Amino acid sequence: MSQRGLYAITDSTLLADGKLLPYVTAALRGGARWLQYRDKSGDASRRLDEASQLAQLCKSHDCELIINDDLSLASRLGVGLHLGQEDGSLREARQQLGSQALIGATCHASLELAAQAISEGASYIAFGRFFQSVTKPGAPAATPVLLQQARQRFSLPIIAIGGITLHNAPQLLGAGADYLAVINGLFGALDADTVQLRASTFSQLINAC
Repeated sequence: MSQRGLYAITDSTLLADGKLLPYVTAALRGGARWLQYRDKSGDASRRLDEASQLAQLCKSHDCELIINDDLSLASRLGVGLHLGQEDGSLREARQQLGSQALIGATCHASLELAAQAISEGASYIAFGRFFQSVTKPGAPAATPVLLQQARQRFSLPIIAIGGITLHNAPQLLGAGADYLAVINGLFGALDADTVQLRASTFSQLINAC
């Protein structure tokens, strides 16, 4: 499992109108190491279809696919899972998906939530929001100091999320983030070529830190 990299997260609004597969393909070509399929709609058949296609894409690009908040879908496809604080039990997910599965947890800006997630079987811990976010508006809650404290305390991969751009990414990497989770800063683009360029630039930045 790659220990550092770009963590691309899909958004059903940004990637509507047939953009999902070409834009994700561009992100993978640009070097994204993990991809989270995030779709909060109730259309289970479409989600299965899209996630299945993404699983094939990720396999061909040596990228880990992670499903947001859908244990049964992750289990069906044999891929990873990400759970928010209200999205179900990490322990149950670990039991169902097995010891090797990549399972992440949203920890907001709390070292205590991170410690609890690790004790319940998380593979990685995600902190945020660090900057003003288009996807989840509101005041930023997390700081680079939090990343430094988490880095000193935990050995698992640490993910930073929330309003991350190429401009502000270096301070998060310098503070201890292993993965940068990016939505709008990656996929909020006019075309797939721009997505690939952004992914490539993010990847180079991460590798250089």
